[in-house]
Amino acid sequence: MNLTLRIWRQSGPEDKGRMVTYQVDDVSPDMSFLEMLDVLNERLILAGEEPVAFDHDCREGICGMCGMMINGVAHGPQRGTTTCQLHMRQFSDGDTIDIEPWRAQAFPVIKDLVVNRSAFDKIIAAGGYITAPTGSAPEAHSVPVAKANADAAFEAAACIGCGACVAACPNGSGMLFTAAKVTQLSLLPQGQPERYTRVIGMVEAHDEAGFGGCTNAGECTVACPKGIPLNTIGRLNRDYLKATTKRADNTPGS
Repeated sequence: MNLTLRIWRQSGPEDKGRMVTYQVDDVSPDMSFLEMLDVLNERLILAGEEPVAFDHDCREGICGMCGMMINGVAHGPQRGTTTCQLHMRQFSDGDTIDIEPWRAQAFPVIKDLVVNRSAFDKIIAAGGYITAPTGSAPEAHSVPVAKANADAAFEAAACIGCGACVAACPNGSGMLFTAAKVTQLSLLPQGQPERYTRVIGMVEAHDEAGFGGCTNAGECTVACPKGIPLNTIGRLNRDYLKATTKRADNTPGS
């Protein structure tokens, strides 16, 4: 395939960015999207030009590093797929493809398609720890967990922190990510002792990082490559309401 790529180029956080057009020929339909960018970068380097900077790591759809907007869609046109697992057979010969970084106040651009997602790390850090004994692994089934709770916890734990939810949200909210990290512990016995302090800390860290508020638009779940459901945010909201009520009840003089 012969393709026209319109790629966001930005030399640094304080520089003004712009869309630059490139032609890429003889693209195999079996290439992944990142392999196609590798081909472009090889040609740019041989021509003495600056290659396009983009995040990547495992290239197996696990780490979440490869996030970018492709034709205005987080991770591209194929549902439930990370950019590194998106193949060029999803496009046609002669297509023009727009490639941009995540657009969110909390994800400032570092260079080209690379954004700073350390705000997610701050949310995780605000969650603190769980009270669990260390040492050898406990006996199997020594801590009973209802299957419905175990399934929902594993579903939330599938979040890879790529930031597609933020990029797709019209408000730039990171609430789906935050909810996934909160609820994967709140559904399990090991997460109960710090359950309510955790949700308050993580939601406050979310807001302080500059993420927008959630208005249940649902775009986050559509863009999520791991299919984290919208009701995960509902679980967070219920825990947050209980947590703030408990905090108010324990306030001196209340």
